[in-house]
Amino acid sequence: QVQLVESGGGSVQAGGSLRLSCAASGSTFSNWCMGWFRQAAGKEREGVAAIDSVGSTNYADSVKGRFTISRDNAKNTLYLQMNSLKPEDTAMYYCAAAILGVVAGGGVPNCYYDMDYWGKGTLVTISS
Repeated sequence: QVQLVESGGGSVQAGGSLRLSCAASGSTFSNWCMGWFRQAAGKEREGVAAIDSVGSTNYADSVKGRFTISRDNAKNTLYLQMNSLKPEDTAMYYCAAAILGVVAGGGVPNCYYDMDYWGKGTLVTISS
């Protein structure tokens, strides 16, 4: 059974930085497409960034130039470095995995195939 556990959330002031981590169980992590998603209160979940098995990445327009998604396959860990944080970045952040490891086309911040596994989330709160 695959498990995804997020960490690194917290409360920071606008302009600050946070790094989220997602620890994954499973021996084939390196083959998966991984994504970060977020859901703010009262809003729909949205894709933030995705990275595939060969390191291709896609980002939401709202985070381009501020967030960086990366992965360490030796540690089975996904990261999201978030800089220049804004109050509108406040949300619950989730990582997710798609066993078929290709990012979506057209720059969409998601994997091409449906996500198979989801973490429980980590809360990010940005104050102005």
